[in-house]
Amino acid sequence: MSANELEPDSRVQSSDTVHVALGARSYDIIVGVGLLSEAGKHIAPLLAVPRTILISDENVAPLYLERVAQSLSNHGVACGRIVLPAGEQSKSFAQFEDLLERILAAKVERGTTLLALGGGVIGDLVGFAASAVLRGIDFIQLPTSLLAQIDSSVGGKTGINSRHGKNLIGSFHQPRLVVADSAALDSLAPRELAAGYGEMVKYGLIDDVEFFAWLEANGQQILSGDEAARRHAIAVCCRAKARIVAEDEHESGRRALLNLGHTFAHAFEAESGYGGDLLHGEAVSIGMGLAFRLSARLGYCDPGDAARVTTHLKALGLPTQAADLPAPARRRDALIEHMSRDKKMKDGRLNLILARGIGRAFVTADVPPSDISSLLDEFLGTEAS
Repeated sequence: MSANELEPDSRVQSSDTVHVALGARSYDIIVGVGLLSEAGKHIAPLLAVPRTILISDENVAPLYLERVAQSLSNHGVACGRIVLPAGEQSKSFAQFEDLLERILAAKVERGTTLLALGGGVIGDLVGFAASAVLRGIDFIQLPTSLLAQIDSSVGGKTGINSRHGKNLIGSFHQPRLVVADSAALDSLAPRELAAGYGEMVKYGLIDDVEFFAWLEANGQQILSGDEAARRHAIAVCCRAKARIVAEDEHESGRRALLNLGHTFAHAFEAESGYGGDLLHGEAVSIGMGLAFRLSARLGYCDPGDAARVTTHLKALGLPTQAADLPAPARRRDALIEHMSRDKKMKDGRLNLILARGIGRAFVTADVPPSDISSLLDEFLGTEAS
């Protein structure tokens, strides 16, 4: 770790605040540059007692853990530390149990607040732990990846994976605060950043065609490090998710739209073993392309819209073709089996998020399984499993 990694970020500037309106469980999302250096200022006023446990992973901790801990100390807040292995495979029963035992070993009390410093894996894992320890304690999200800043840190979905599929075990447990420091994105590898961008595109495709058009014009600036473009895009996504979560906290209706492309994506990830061969945002990119492709096949949208979606994703370096998938994720029958266990199943029927055009997504349970099989056959270039 270099000395200047522990120095406060000199680019701290005005921030945007997005409010998530959930009554007594309402909270703010703060978006800006250099916010990790002043995390203590935002966190300290919300604590029941001035004690936290800061939980991160082996990739993020060397970059930001001490910076956040120092800021907390500057505001009179004690800070324990737990560092976990990095990667999607940490969202397992074994890692969850280990985390719970380490939190309890730290003599956590009901007034203690957990801090999740990292990407979506850390946020999901720490949030689930917070919902379970002592039957529920507070936690705060400090997302450091683009995917976490625009999506997974907001809305209270927490959980771990099972051999049966992704995020099948978990809870709804809202954070007390989300602090999204866009400067943290500078430390991401280009592939990680592009994967997060896949989730960003989703917000335009769901119900904001103007945002999608803005991304077509500005997406490369986001990936190239333009701070103004990044901050604007993150705030737009957070406002969109805050609005949807406020309307439908537990995903009984409109919130399901946020799963555009995810039914396919989760099947791809499960078959890939949740390793580094396929990142979540990459799977979502392919899944969104398939959702639009299926929408066009069924006559819901113009084929030109489907082509426009895949053209943009491909232009920004995201995968869109079957050849981009790891070999295990190209087995049609296995993919269909995973999709049959999707969380959106209801009365034995799969709810899919399709689209009547860009910015016009909807939920339907009226797609026959044969149409899904046919789509996968065409996409995978095979008539067999």
